[in-house]
Amino acid sequence: MSVAPILLIGGAGFVGQQTAKHLQAQNPGIPMIIGGRDLAKAQKVAANFDNTESIKIDIEAADLGLGKREISAVAIFFKDDALAGLRFAQIRGIPHISISSGASEIAPEVAAFMHNPGASAVVLGAEWLVGAVTIPALEMAKKIASINTIKIGALLDEKDSGGPAAEIDMHRLGETLPAALTRKNGAFYWRVGENTKSTFRAIDGTLHEAVALSPYDVMGLATATNAANIAFDLAVGVTSSRRQGKQMSTEIIIEIAGKDKDGTPLQLHQAVFHPDGQMPLTALGVAMTLERLLGLDGKTPTPSGLYFPFQLLGSESYFARLDAIGGRVLTLDPDARRQAENPFA
Repeated sequence: MSVAPILLIGGAGFVGQQTAKHLQAQNPGIPMIIGGRDLAKAQKVAANFDNTESIKIDIEAADLGLGKREISAVAIFFKDDALAGLRFAQIRGIPHISISSGASEIAPEVAAFMHNPGASAVVLGAEWLVGAVTIPALEMAKKIASINTIKIGALLDEKDSGGPAAEIDMHRLGETLPAALTRKNGAFYWRVGENTKSTFRAIDGTLHEAVALSPYDVMGLATATNAANIAFDLAVGVTSSRRQGKQMSTEIIIEIAGKDKDGTPLQLHQAVFHPDGQMPLTALGVAMTLERLLGLDGKTPTPSGLYFPFQLLGSESYFARLDAIGGRVLTLDPDARRQAENPFA
């Protein structure tokens, strides 16, 4: 399938480079443009990929400095406070994905879509690692007839910086936005102060102190499952793999509790793991979303609409690609795991 170049704004960063790698591994020779504020850096990165160019992005220009150059889709890897990339995508009628906003920052992008809903597909991509929580969690949820509680514990290794853009995002979301969206007894509320503190156990059972966070997973999982209680907590420390003397990794603990079709209480515990940290998973989610938006997966391109990544990505294809890049979904034994502090108490 022939497409115009995909524009990766901030594509010279760690996640942008990984996304370009995933895209061309799955779609050899697909045209791309690495856009950035530092042209020399963008040029250096573009030289590593086939059929790939570079450009200095002008956020203040309506055309982003591209002139009339044809583009098929836009992905942006840093917080675009001016919505320049989204505005450009809507003017051109092409799909757009951003990955850096928290739940309390959702309004500008939603408002832009509402103002012009027929312009293009807009993906609110700031689920944790772009689908690495929601897709496995929703697959787990199929095994439970009535879901009461979903608890997510994301563990980042303290050595896994994720690059400058990711550090800026984490600082902004963790320091300047201290309240965290949570669902308790069927209602949404904001955890603040001491109520943002929690703990969860890593894959190896080690207890980690955590703080509440507001990625889009809480909203997405709530609407998809109607679970009465949903919380997302983040810990930064030593991951299970590094504690065993191996390299740092990233891990996500997903716990779902409810009842089976006979009314019997049921608990499921799984972990999503990648041995190289957070970036490969984030980049995989962005790449697969772009492929789905453009129909590079052999299906019809995604029509105009407002989407979360999990609404676009099929679990079977996601798990196959996750396995191909070294990621794993591990089943944990709930009977062997001691209870951590309850964020709903």
